Amino acid sequence: MRKEHDFLGEMEVPDNVYYGVQTLRAMENFHITGQTIDRDFVQAMAMVKKAAAEANMKTGRLDSHIGLALTQAADEILAGQLLDQFPVDPIQGGAGTSINMNMNEVLCNRALEILGKEKGRYDLVSPNNHANMAQSTNDAFPTGIKVCVNYKAKKLITALDRLALELEKKAEEYQDVLKMGRTHLQDAVPITLGQEMGAYASGIRRGIRRIEQALSGMHVVNLGGTAVGTGLNAEPAYIEEVSKQLSALTGETYRTAENIIDATNNTDGFADVSAAMKVTALVLIKMANDFRLMASGPRCGLNELKLPARQPGSSIMPGKVNPVIAEVLDQSCYQVIANDLAISLGVENGQFELNVMEPVMAFNLFNSLRYLTNAVNTFVDKLLIGLQPNKKQCQEWLDHSVGVITALLPHIGYENSAMLAKEAYLTGRPIREIILEKGLLPADKLNHILSPKQMTHPGIAS
Repeated sequence: MRKEHDFLGEMEVPDNVYYGVQTLRAMENFHITGQTIDRDFVQAMAMVKKAAAEANMKTGRLDSHIGLALTQAADEILAGQLLDQFPVDPIQGGAGTSINMNMNEVLCNRALEILGKEKGRYDLVSPNNHANMAQSTNDAFPTGIKVCVNYKAKKLITALDRLALELEKKAEEYQDVLKMGRTHLQDAVPITLGQEMGAYASGIRRGIRRIEQALSGMHVVNLGGTAVGTGLNAEPAYIEEVSKQLSALTGETYRTAENIIDATNNTDGFADVSAAMKVTALVLIKMANDFRLMASGPRCGLNELKLPARQPGSSIMPGKVNPVIAEVLDQSCYQVIANDLAISLGVENGQFELNVMEPVMAFNLFNSLRYLTNAVNTFVDKLLIGLQPNKKQCQEWLDHSVGVITALLPHIGYENSAMLAKEAYLTGRPIREIILEKGLLPADKLNHILSPKQMTHPGIAS
């Protein structure tokens, strides 16, 4: 054990750990989720700290002997080392101070080790004076959130792009599979399965654009604003330099906010990203539910799609297979929607120069990004790639539907069409059969009118 102290007093810290007294206090105080800090977020914070150290060395304020040891420690975290040294609960009071100090302590104790000194010698390398130089939790922590969001969002956008591409592939593959379109859950007019798949793809593409637009706010940072955005204890040269260093480290373009006070006390950018994910989740839910309905049955439902069988569907009913992949996409999206409410409540509950609720925003943002990415990839891999249309059943529903009568209006008039619809409903006979029997249209013209291309592509001459 080693003894460390802060202004509240002294505590014993296990000598084999790299965190220190303030991390221990957080571990004692916050037992909320049973989880620890998201690993991507740990590495995002390490990037922020490395950028700050580089900027402070460049301005001459941080001694390079200490600065290089700190940046080496940060590099080790970025390489996947020391990730078990961040044990604090992600939901915590203090606006993220515990997470910020956990990072500062780990960096300093590892830097001390690199310099051949004992852990805890904060008189030589200090979590507050060196790792936190020209910073506050209030600018380092939200910047770390933004770096992490941008990293995770790339994975989500890649997953959504995969989904859209696979749907577009199905749109091409199923372009001649004519089926019954439905409105109000009732028969409407024909549509192709390919057109339906293309519409789903279009909605996903729109979601990608929505998320990308929201991410623009994640590239504006308040680094250098320190406690309330006024830049107290941060040199102007540092404020100018630190976002450049962060950009170089991350490969993203970060810029300092024009109004750093605004960027310190307002967190609406996080709500933008969350809302974009929520709306995209709504589109995904609608799509997943359509798949579930089209695959319903198979004997006593629509049975228009054959979903890959992934597991037995019942502990009591033999042979039952459920649409579990579509169901899990739904449930993941529900959680994203719930997370959005928590983020919204956090955003509106800032007071004056700081929003202390950033930890809960970060926790839910990271979870939403992860859940949505994993669920979309699961849907593509476990359902969409192996999807098969039931062409026979699609045609059977079409043949027995009265909805196709709408396509005949320009050719036989509304009165004749209404008469045919009534007879088809009463007798259960197919529309095509009744028309031919009554001689209302010759077979070749009827086949042309009811062809997939003619019924589903407006503007084609009859």
